[in-house]
Amino acid sequence: MNAVLIVDKPAGMTSHDVVARVRKLLRETAVGHLGTLDPMATGVLPLVLGRMTRLAQFYTDSEKEYEGEFRFGFATDTFDAEGESAGEPLPVTCSLEQVREAARQFTGVIQQMPPPFSAKKIAGVPAYKLARKRHEVKLEHVQVEIKQFDILAMDNDRAQFRARVASGTYLRSVAHDLGRVLGYGGHLARLRRTAVGEFTLPDAKTLDEVERAAQAGTEQELFVHLRRVLPGFPCVTATDEAAAKIRHGHAVNLPEMSRAKQVKVFANQAELIAIATRVAGTLFHPKVVLAG
Repeated sequence: MNAVLIVDKPAGMTSHDVVARVRKLLRETAVGHLGTLDPMATGVLPLVLGRMTRLAQFYTDSEKEYEGEFRFGFATDTFDAEGESAGEPLPVTCSLEQVREAARQFTGVIQQMPPPFSAKKIAGVPAYKLARKRHEVKLEHVQVEIKQFDILAMDNDRAQFRARVASGTYLRSVAHDLGRVLGYGGHLARLRRTAVGEFTLPDAKTLDEVERAAQAGTEQELFVHLRRVLPGFPCVTATDEAAAKIRHGHAVNLPEMSRAKQVKVFANQAELIAIATRVAGTLFHPKVVLAG
């Protein structure tokens, strides 16, 4: 089963939990995800199945979009609502404009401290494992990019936001740092991912939908059409002779694709067989073979 499936991850499950559930429902052992979501977060979790797991390397730097809610008045040790309060709650009196003004300094390329409870590795060990054992967690600032950051509304001690960020950005850290700038402390109260690269919420299926389709034998209806993946790579359909060579990892001449450096190669309208890289002229070599 070679496919791309977008799941609307429910709260309370890890990304690994979702992968395990889909493996069982679709009876496919090769399943991976394109970007971890914290257990409390919901929304777009792209899964790659079968040989499509080889596409993961092209999504390591994908932009992500979120909507959610910050709560001010106290920080937590995890920087989100699942952690323990780091102090006594403070009354929050800031206005929407004050929050928007403070938020402006978080737009663009910034230095960010990852949360102590995260998958960020320290000497090969995830930070959350060290933090749970009460070991000292020595993290370093990393450069991240927040491309869009809008504070949409303010209701008492809660602010609704929308953000578009580069890979590796922690919205939990933004919540913590914004609360510190405002002087009240803060944490992430709710987070929903609305997009990963080209995949958006309208593409997403619930686990209940996946289960019903698996039982009915209609799981193919759940999958994203493979011509939609990696939209920055043009699609080219290979002849039968060229497709056979590509399946064995050989370079072939393909139809001229302007100046494209990489293309998606199809054997027909739906079967994606390779991602190929231009060698010279119209000669392309398969970088990743996706079909047997």
